[in-house]
Amino acid sequence: MIPFPQIDIRQQFGRIGIDADLGHYEIHQPKATLDIQTTPSRYEVNSPLGELNVNQDRAWSALNGGKLSEFTNRIYSQMEGVLLQAIAKIVQDGNRMAALNVPGNPLADIAYEKAFQPQPSIEYMGEASYDNVDIEYIPHKPEIQFIEGKLNIQSQVNKPDINYVRGKLNIYMEQNPKLDITPPVIDMKL
Repeated sequence: MIPFPQIDIRQQFGRIGIDADLGHYEIHQPKATLDIQTTPSRYEVNSPLGELNVNQDRAWSALNGGKLSEFTNRIYSQMEGVLLQAIAKIVQDGNRMAALNVPGNPLADIAYEKAFQPQPSIEYMGEASYDNVDIEYIPHKPEIQFIEGKLNIQSQVNKPDINYVRGKLNIYMEQNPKLDITPPVIDMKL
């Protein structure tokens, strides 16, 4: 049998290379802006002054007789007793003079007694004492009021900063197609 000549065909396919990166987003958002205002709490304290009452009437009465009305009332109230003592003394002296049976000179005795006898005293001053001044103190409670503080917060949202970074697409020929055809060797010498 005679060999039949054959054609040798070799084919290489083309190959396309694709280099692709996806695009992506870059997002940055600043923090929210806060405006904070505070009013502190506080106490308001109002402390009224206490009252100090000093009554010196009895002390002045002991020192200088006190007010004119007190002074005259004190003298007037003692006059009845002084008058009754004076009347009793006059009655006693009259009885002594009327007693003729008693030896002696009653007029001379009465005159001698009147000359050296102290006169009745009238107390026109008040009673002296270490406790003549009355002192009274009235304290007043403080008024305390609590005023509550306040907190005011206002926030402002800042918009995000969004940037899109494009991807890349590179298409290239990685391998070119080719077709090799090799003819058979024909030997004519037969």
